[in-house]
Amino acid sequence: QLEFVESGGGSVQPGGSLRLSCSASSYSEGVFAIGWFRQVPGKEREEISCISDQGGISNYANSVKGRFTISRDPHKNTAYLQMNNLNTDDTGVYYCSAAQFVQYIGGTLKCSGFESWGQGTQVTVSS
Repeated sequence: QLEFVESGGGSVQPGGSLRLSCSASSYSEGVFAIGWFRQVPGKEREEISCISDQGGISNYANSVKGRFTISRDPHKNTAYLQMNNLNTDDTGVYYCSAAQFVQYIGGTLKCSGFESWGQGTQVTVSS
């Protein structure tokens, strides 16, 4: 299973920005679609964005659409999440993971089969 190391978290005020990074901590011959997730205490881990293996297509949860931008290196299992106009609801631990299954339905990317989780990176938005 491909594991990732996330970084870039921190504490910001509402309206601020952060850029998260994640890189595979082990070698893989394949390049996978990568998803970013957020988890807050007491709630299930939520998928907030996923990007295809070559980076040409991505999706976003409604809660972050228009504020977050996912990107990646198409040659490596490395991905980024640019987060702008952060609000207190964005507070949580952010994880990334490789998608084992990808579907393209009506031009929409659907990622699934996330099996391995790293330590995550904490994002705190408060005034």
